[in-house]
Amino acid sequence: MSSWRQFKAILKKDIVMELRTKEMLTSMGLYALLVLVVYYITLSQAGADFEVRRIAAGLLWLVFIFTSLLGLNRSLVHEKDQGCLEALLISPTDRPVIFFGKAVGNLIFLLIVEALIVPLFFFIFLARPGAQAGGPVWMLALALILGSIGIAGVGTLLATMSVNTKGKDFILAVLFIPIMFPLLLAVVAGSAAVLQADPEYVRTFWQMMGLAAGYDVIMLLAAFGLYEFVLGA
Repeated sequence: MSSWRQFKAILKKDIVMELRTKEMLTSMGLYALLVLVVYYITLSQAGADFEVRRIAAGLLWLVFIFTSLLGLNRSLVHEKDQGCLEALLISPTDRPVIFFGKAVGNLIFLLIVEALIVPLFFFIFLARPGAQAGGPVWMLALALILGSIGIAGVGTLLATMSVNTKGKDFILAVLFIPIMFPLLLAVVAGSAAVLQADPEYVRTFWQMMGLAAGYDVIMLLAAFGLYEFVLGA
């Protein structure tokens, strides 16, 4: 079987399984919604003069980071509990193909959750009369896509590393947050530039997107090269 057919088979399996159970999307969506509720309760005490837009980018990416941790852990734990991971390892499937299949599946699920949460976030916190319009929506969408690619790629590698440990949830978070720091810094700064629409926001945005794209390329290549070793460890 060609690598492309192997990739499609792995991705189709994950998507069909999720469409049947809806466990990952439901848990990620509910978790993100609960975080928004906590945000709303907390920020309601800040007073009418407080400008949420100044911290909106950080709040939004906090939702996605913690939600992605939940989804990444569930995706590999489910494979482990059902014996699917062992079946993939004994099958004649290239290890890098397994990585790309799992990473693309995690990326799709994360993007679906983001597509649901972003409009809700804007409606709750930023849709105020007389509020600053901000930059173009496509710029924010680009930041979300670049950030999600890095989260899904690196997160898939780290989740595979931690799935066999006793404290898999804790281990994944300890590994994930420090490694993702450069990407988070870039996408939060780029998203903040778009939302605040400062005079120099276009230049700032493209500088940060360049850093995010460079991080994605380097870390995806590293994850691609290390995945076979991680599976065999």
